[in-house]
Amino acid sequence: MQFVEEIVVDEFLPTVRSMLAGELRKQGLTQSDVAEVLGISQSAVSKYAHGDVATNDRIERDDRVVSVVEELADGLAAGDVTPVQALIEIEVLIRDLEAGSDLLAALHEEAVPELADYGASFRVHDPESALRTSERVLSSLRGGLRLLENTSGFTSLIPAVGSNLVACTPDATDVEDVAGVPGRIFDVKGKATVPADPEFGVSEHVATVLLAARRHGADVSAALNIAYDESTLAALEEQSHVTAEFDESDDIASSVGAAIDDNPEATVLYQTGGMGIEPLIYVLGADAESVADVARALI
Repeated sequence: MQFVEEIVVDEFLPTVRSMLAGELRKQGLTQSDVAEVLGISQSAVSKYAHGDVATNDRIERDDRVVSVVEELADGLAAGDVTPVQALIEIEVLIRDLEAGSDLLAALHEEAVPELADYGASFRVHDPESALRTSERVLSSLRGGLRLLENTSGFTSLIPAVGSNLVACTPDATDVEDVAGVPGRIFDVKGKATVPADPEFGVSEHVATVLLAARRHGADVSAALNIAYDESTLAALEEQSHVTAEFDESDDIASSVGAAIDDNPEATVLYQTGGMGIEPLIYVLGADAESVADVARALI
């Protein structure tokens, strides 16, 4: 198993550093100056200068790499470009070369040939590929869950039915496009406990609320259910959230949709319960981390 980031670390960075070191030396910088500019040791600069560091010929010959290195060397030598600005320029270049079938993507697929034909039309380096999109959602969700797990006092917000933090893909249409926690988040001896890694298609209730809100125009991609309390609702309103009440009925999607239609700016939905129905608050947001942050601010 080899990640594209390993190609960056093992081949791209040594090559670019070697090229930059060479260009800066041509500009008249001393070995000490070069080391300071590149943030590396003088011995490393010496190794680059003597060809003791393996470089990648294809990266070295790429016109974009050559152009960026020459421009950065000129700017760094003249003091017009700071090391941080140079770092940002190289980061941008890396992202460009990782995309689609570009240079770093091609090197990665050569190192791991199976990637090239994983599925009929799948490409791991396509930023819009279904797998990348799903992984971004799961990554955001894992981040949000870590925030909740590490928030002392979050258990006070967990309802009897348990909480669930969910997030969906940009074009989500049904619960299979929404990721959540299998089994929900529960209070276990005073600690918020996530029983399993998040998966797609495991949340029916909170996912339905999120999807219904989106179908009626809410610009949200994540949701969290917490225990209803008037003081909690008031605190959310104090945080400038627009709240909207809906009826917990057999057709929850229609009830949520009606609430959003009446309150298009709503980012907090709630229902006050009924016979056998626990009252709940649903916090909506752009992503799982931001929703988790809203919950943390309530503690």
